[in-house]
Amino acid sequence: MPYRPRSLSHVRTAMWAGVVAASTAGLLAAGTVDPVPAAAAPEPARSDSATLRSDPATAAFLARVQPRGKERVTAAVLDLDGGDGRPVVYGDDTPYDTASIVKVDILAAALLEAQDAGRDLTAQERAEAEAMIEHSDNAAAGALWRRIGLAPGLDTANKRLGLTSTEGGSGPTWGLTRTTASDQIRLLCAVFAPDHAPDRAPGSASPALNEESRTYLRALMSRVSPEQAWGVSAAGSGWALKNGWLQRTTTGLWDVNSVGRITTGGRRYLVVVLSDGSTTMRDGVSMTERAARAAVSSAAAR
Repeated sequence: MPYRPRSLSHVRTAMWAGVVAASTAGLLAAGTVDPVPAAAAPEPARSDSATLRSDPATAAFLARVQPRGKERVTAAVLDLDGGDGRPVVYGDDTPYDTASIVKVDILAAALLEAQDAGRDLTAQERAEAEAMIEHSDNAAAGALWRRIGLAPGLDTANKRLGLTSTEGGSGPTWGLTRTTASDQIRLLCAVFAPDHAPDRAPGSASPALNEESRTYLRALMSRVSPEQAWGVSAAGSGWALKNGWLQRTTTGLWDVNSVGRITTGGRRYLVVVLSDGSTTMRDGVSMTERAARAAVSSAAAR
């Protein structure tokens, strides 16, 4: 079982005391904050509210989450122990910035390269992988990002992993990779449950990531440092997750995301929450956790 913090307030006290300042400094150093003028990096198109509210499930989801101002949120859930084997998406399934959730994808790409070469990760690569996932270390992410060949390397790996709507960030800006909730469910399937991959037909080719690679990635995601154990963990226990947070320089607003696997009611769920437009990181974390609880609750009631 992964380490569980003593209480959510314990986690939040540590996080708000120093994590925000430290992580923002690290993001700036790593080049993951938007480095280009606003005209070259437009904000994502906002969904038409009437269209969203025409879906009763989405309307109920948004009513529980209550995004405010410019906040935007999408969640996706896949029940691994029931249902029809297809993910349920709540909200508009359009691209968001990944921030640090892309670190799962970066490591998956590195593991695929090692598999292809018939080798294990080197000691250096393992040290970088563990720092990147467990502590969200940006320097380690930058090193592995360069090692996989930047965005072209990520995009090549994602074709094998079944992702269809993810585009790697330009140059060193891995945190500005763009993705959708559906694609993040596909990535989680590749790590946790390849037989449940939404676009994979029974009897198709073997999973891209072998069992050793999947076990390694799952283990790191279950050992995320306590102050970073918020997000989808709010919806259940037995979590394995990765979070991402990023303040955009063009707007001052926050992207806050969380992806992972949780257990509740004796069933396992893959959960993705992507959000942007929050005034503060604290607001983004709070909305992400409300969204995780609302989405899992709705999926469990189907």
